[in-house]
Amino acid sequence: MSLARFSINQMTVKQLSLPELVDACRELGVPGVGLWREPVRAHGLEATAALVRDAGLAVTTLCRGGFLTATDPAERARALDDNRAAVDEAATLGTDTLVLVSGGLPAGSKDLHGARERIADALGELGPYAAARGVRLAVEPLHPMYAADRCVVSTLAQALDLAERFPAEQVGVTVDTYHLWWDDTAPAQIARAGASGRIHSFQLADWTTPLPEGVLNGRGQIGDGAIDMREWRSYVEKAGYDGPIEVELFNDALWARDGREVLAETAQRFLAHAV
Repeated sequence: MSLARFSINQMTVKQLSLPELVDACRELGVPGVGLWREPVRAHGLEATAALVRDAGLAVTTLCRGGFLTATDPAERARALDDNRAAVDEAATLGTDTLVLVSGGLPAGSKDLHGARERIADALGELGPYAAARGVRLAVEPLHPMYAADRCVVSTLAQALDLAERFPAEQVGVTVDTYHLWWDDTAPAQIARAGASGRIHSFQLADWTTPLPEGVLNGRGQIGDGAIDMREWRSYVEKAGYDGPIEVELFNDALWARDGREVLAETAQRFLAHAV
């Protein structure tokens, strides 16, 4: 069994500094990393690009852009500027995929449809900018429990309805098991995404219960919960996806442990449950 397609999302081991993460990946034979903008900026964009490049690591995604639902013109303009900056950062890091978390309802609004249309308007502006820099936008649907405050795009069908307005080299989707495992229409939507070359990122995390207070940091280590990882891998591969497979975990208990130990465990769980 091989780690050839395994990528560790930086958030899984956020207790590791970037140099520590790179060293641990090299030591364990992990070939890819998904990076986050905040720690990259803290370390320095150019310094991070050189660090991963010199280590021979592939940057599989950059997280994240998005938050595109604002109604206030000034706020919308700031969001678009920030997303253009995120595209530039992705290009500098050498990744072709910027993951987008679309944003929740503006304060006081109950208009889900309007919020989704504002996302489409923003994608129309950002897609050509990203494609010109060799970067694809990957709209990530989040579990419906996040719809109000974080992401009004809750299903893969909704994400594809947005993405398919634009060329696939500009806008596609992220398939994340944690957010989609409950949806019995997801396999058909994965096939739909694959048919037009729109699966730009594939991420694994398990669903464990009880969920923690606050919910956000409740992603389980793969193999600990309800999701059949091999089944989900088969869905995306039947749809034509043969790219990196990221493990992205938000989990306070994992963050409290030694980061190298967590990375080694995650690689082992990937081999045991997703290969």
